[in-house]
Amino acid sequence: MHRRLALVRRPSPLLADGIVTHIERSGSVDADLALRQWEGYCAALQRRGWDVIEAPPVDDCPDGVFIEDQVVVFGDLAVLCWSGAPQRRAEQAGLRETLERVGYRCVEIEAPGTLDGGDVLKWGREVWVGTGGRSNESGIDQLERALAQFSVVVHRVPVTRALHLKSAVTALPLGTVIGHEATVDDPSHWSDFLSVPEEAGTAVVLLGGMSVLMSAAAPQTAHLLQGQGHDVSVVDISEFEKLEGCVTCLSVRLRG
Repeated sequence: MHRRLALVRRPSPLLADGIVTHIERSGSVDADLALRQWEGYCAALQRRGWDVIEAPPVDDCPDGVFIEDQVVVFGDLAVLCWSGAPQRRAEQAGLRETLERVGYRCVEIEAPGTLDGGDVLKWGREVWVGTGGRSNESGIDQLERALAQFSVVVHRVPVTRALHLKSAVTALPLGTVIGHEATVDDPSHWSDFLSVPEEAGTAVVLLGGMSVLMSAAAPQTAHLLQGQGHDVSVVDISEFEKLEGCVTCLSVRLRG
């Protein structure tokens, strides 16, 4: 049986200085509480049978904990991103070495291309990439070429109401795409779209089978998903949500 691995990175002491784009800063970020919440997030993954791998810390990078933005994985390939926010590019430190140690082949997005992993939603052999924010056409073209070996179809999706595509939508275990309509530019991009009642409920991490991990800030959505047969685990990530973070931002699921 393959190991289930989750790549994470502990939060920087400078977390409170993270970038905010689409929301107002809603009070100060408590770095000590954020660390405890991150530890709780990792523990929740481990309880569900995932082995946690820590990427090297980048204490000088306030947004470094949001590791999803730095790499897109498909099969045995890891695409190392080049962020649309120049101040986040130092977060690539140590990722190639970490990923190669667990068996990934690595390629890099090169300038003038930009790509944030949070803009990339994968389901089966389809990939949707958000445009209009941190990821540009050159970056998406490079991703499409890198993934061509896997015979995937890449769709471009406008994103103007949220920081990243996966801040607005994610996919459930059976392929239904969920989102909060106020943050989704055009739900018609997905034939099976489910509107959820809370913005914090748009993000789920797939844990295997019908199990998902989501924010404790979306109890109505959790109840909705449980009613559909999902096994829902919830975690409090309030300090990361103050910086437009969500549960998907904090890890990258790897093959083992």
